[in-house]
Amino acid sequence: MPEVIFPGPEGRLEGRYHPQKIKDAPIAIILHPHPQFGGTMNNRVVYNLHYTFFNMGFTVLRFNFRGVGRSQGEYDQGIGELSDAASALDYLQSMNQNAKHCWVAGFSFGAWIGMQLLMRRPEITGFVSVSPPANMYDFSFLAPCPSSGLVINGTNDRVAPPADTRSLVGKLHEQKGITITHTEVEGAGHFYEDPHMETLTGSVSDYVKRRLTESTR
Repeated sequence: MPEVIFPGPEGRLEGRYHPQKIKDAPIAIILHPHPQFGGTMNNRVVYNLHYTFFNMGFTVLRFNFRGVGRSQGEYDQGIGELSDAASALDYLQSMNQNAKHCWVAGFSFGAWIGMQLLMRRPEITGFVSVSPPANMYDFSFLAPCPSSGLVINGTNDRVAPPADTRSLVGKLHEQKGITITHTEVEGAGHFYEDPHMETLTGSVSDYVKRRLTESTR
């Protein structure tokens, strides 16, 4: 899988870019967890999400936020990281101008950034938000949430407690015109240790395939 370097707001950003052979393949970006708590694009959940989307026929980009790995800059409380995500999407779109669908998937801190990106970019047709830390970050900007998506979390998550995720989903359910699908992985902690990773990726795959099938009817 090609390693890529592309321009970000604070200098170079490092990524892994995985193109399909089909020119109009859908595209997805995958966003990693908190940079100050060891989050990188090679996090197991991020890596598995990347391949889940690739195996469904998506051209996929995952990347390191500023200050992580070989990406330049330093941590910026989520503000700069949102700009990094926008630059990553610009880069992915510039390489795939015929893509019919555009998805964003994020894990933990990356889920928070992904949901903010959703608000800024109307071309995003779907999202996957894995273990969104609704106990740590304010998600009230999702008013209204512009597109349907999947929120997934583990029932034994001690980092982002399930009660907070359920509360977030409840608020999103009240909004008209979109459908939020909520799945809980029984017994899984925040990092989906085995055997829960397979359940996570299977749920994501089932959901995204269903959405893609519906869009072609």
